[in-house]
Amino acid sequence: MQKVLEVMGQVCPFPLVEAKKAIQELNSGDELVIQFDCTQATESIPRWAAEEGHKVTNFEQIGDAAWTITVQKK
Repeated sequence: MQKVLEVMGQVCPFPLVEAKKAIQELNSGDELVIQFDCTQATESIPRWAAEEGHKVTNFEQIGDAAWTITVQKK
C-alpha cells in the first residue's frame, strides 16, 4: 500500500512531525510518499527514516524548492 502525505507550504519541522504520525498508520512494507517544500526536511526526513530503520526508496526534487521522498516502513 502507498499513502501520499502532501505537506507543501508547511514550515519545518511540520513535514517531519506529520510523517511520523502518518507512518504509524501503515503496516510494515507499506510506503509513505512525502511531498514537501521545506529545505530542512531534505535532511531531517531521511535522518529520521534511517534512525527508525525505515528505507528511503525514492528521493527526488520535483520543483524549484519541492521534493518527494518515499519511505518504506520497516
